[in-house]
Amino acid sequence: MEMTIPVSDGTIGGYLAEPAGAGPHPGVVLIHDAFGLSQDTKDITDRFAREGYLALSPDLYSRGGLFRCVRRVFSDMFANRGRAFDDIEASRALLAARPDCSGRIGIAGFCMGGGFALVAASRGFEASAPYYGQLPKNLSVLDDACPVVASFGKKDFGLRGAAAKLETALTERGVPHDVKEYPDASHGFANKIDTAAPVNLLLKVVGFTYHHEAAEDAWRRVTSFFGEHLQQPAPPSH
Repeated sequence: MEMTIPVSDGTIGGYLAEPAGAGPHPGVVLIHDAFGLSQDTKDITDRFAREGYLALSPDLYSRGGLFRCVRRVFSDMFANRGRAFDDIEASRALLAARPDCSGRIGIAGFCMGGGFALVAASRGFEASAPYYGQLPKNLSVLDDACPVVASFGKKDFGLRGAAAKLETALTERGVPHDVKEYPDASHGFANKIDTAAPVNLLLKVVGFTYHHEAAEDAWRRVTSFFGEHLQQPAPPSH
């Protein structure tokens, strides 16, 4: 369902999907790709709920839409700080405060959102699932990262070598992880785009193509990994 999320300068939009049962349930904050809080993002949020997660996707473009906000949000991602990260923390805090949330919360993200999920892995989450996310320029932000399950496509030429680099960085830091690169998949392989829209048809032409087998395998890995790290008692309060 559509909802508003209280943030430092007012509110932003978001989409919440609630699992069946009274809970408490683990939570997931889902960060959309560069094209915003699309129906595809909402569908994935719903899918997390069907797996038993209280899932919330904040709209990082709430303050003006894609064309007015995309540059600012990407700048925050590359700087590892800024209002977008404040919005993500507000989303995490909203879930954590709910009586139907166990307090154990993961973060997942696609494309741009995958970059945010990697940086936010050291910011209060219990597990992170970046899909084809841009690696931080300074990998020291992963020093205190939570467990990470990451998925890349070998035909994603913009992120060539990213999977191996992330694997090495997480291994060196002793971070529990599952990093996989799919040989036949490209960027956006887990996102279903509407090719009837001219801009999305262009995305398909340049290689942003859904790959069912890779998407489903990545989903199984993510839900298994989240099950291991999130389906536990809530962390002790201090």
